[in-house]
Amino acid sequence: MNQIYNLIVLLASQALTIFSRFSPKLKLFVAGRKTVFSTLKDGIKPTDKTIWFHAASLGEFEQGLPVMEAVKQRYPNHKIILTFFSPSGYEVRKNNSVADVTVYLPLDTISNAKQFVQLVHPEMVFFIKYEYWPNYLKELKNQNSKTYLISGIFRENQAFFKWYGGFYRKALHTFDYFFVQNEGSKTLLNQLGFTNVKVSGDTRFDRVVSILERDNSLDFIEQFINNKTTIVIGSSWPKDEELLIHYINQCSEDVKFIIAPHNIDKNQILNLKTQISKKTILFSEKDTDEVSNYAVFIIDTIGILTKIYSYADIAYVGGGFGNPGVHNILEPATFGIPVVVGPNYSHFSEATALVNLEGCLAVQNQTELNEAFDLLLQNEDERLEKGHICSTFVQMNKGATGHIMNNINI
Repeated sequence: MNQIYNLIVLLASQALTIFSRFSPKLKLFVAGRKTVFSTLKDGIKPTDKTIWFHAASLGEFEQGLPVMEAVKQRYPNHKIILTFFSPSGYEVRKNNSVADVTVYLPLDTISNAKQFVQLVHPEMVFFIKYEYWPNYLKELKNQNSKTYLISGIFRENQAFFKWYGGFYRKALHTFDYFFVQNEGSKTLLNQLGFTNVKVSGDTRFDRVVSILERDNSLDFIEQFINNKTTIVIGSSWPKDEELLIHYINQCSEDVKFIIAPHNIDKNQILNLKTQISKKTILFSEKDTDEVSNYAVFIIDTIGILTKIYSYADIAYVGGGFGNPGVHNILEPATFGIPVVVGPNYSHFSEATALVNLEGCLAVQNQTELNEAFDLLLQNEDERLEKGHICSTFVQMNKGATGHIMNNINI
């Protein structure tokens, strides 16, 4: 199985090189990995003490950030090395302030793993949520690097728990400790014979709670809202927007809408704007006119959605009409506002919990979306109650970072 895996990785590497000619995202994926080893050689000395964090993409980075910050504070003389697998994570957070060196993770070949681990020589390694790369994990074990999984999630349908999953189960033996989000994950690992497991919770709660402590003010958003009730639509996809556009076009003039699409492709943004009948302005146009004169504000940039949520009376979080499902609902929830999502949320425990608690409303179609927004707009008590449920849920689930930090050491 090991030989088959390595062959698949090799073939995937060749295929990615070919297909990258036709895909901007794959082009970043391939090109970004060409300079990894030279960057590591320039940024890390053989005498440096290092700690390595790996995040698949942007969501995992945000999830691991509280632990990264805590580790950096505890071990100020160590360099923090951060890797991403996906361009959607690396390209957005490559200039972060927490890591000393940030690079793509080279594909999981035997030679890449040996060279990477030799250059980084980490004393501790943190994989965030998932991604189990057998060659990297084997090399870390050979080098006696302490390896942890944080905010881990395990499900019965994963290969580890299938009859054919021996190769993948072997990779799990390289971890010194598993910090998982829930009892179900712990039970599954226990069934495989692992006792080095702790239910620490989800570090994303610590991340979003910390957002409340920073300055979230945006003058242009305050000017746009102009004391009117505001619905913020975050990380929307075209399937979300089909329903949302219909609602926006028939909604009262006393309601303002802010839309931050998941994809800020110029053509898609313009297509979205042309379908909205209300007066609409883009973020890139905000300095050319008085934003308070507009009813809809489309954010054609990245990095400010979290701050925008702080101005919302109601939030809609996109992704729930597609796969794998809804995006992060904890960011708006931490500000104490009700959240509306599409039907595909069951893979996300926090979304499922908030739907069950009725702080989050899940809608299946246009009619249900209209009814959800109308309810929250017309009934302030209902809106405030659901918002209180959301903020209380976040506050009650913080603390995962502390549990992890109390159980790690070099």
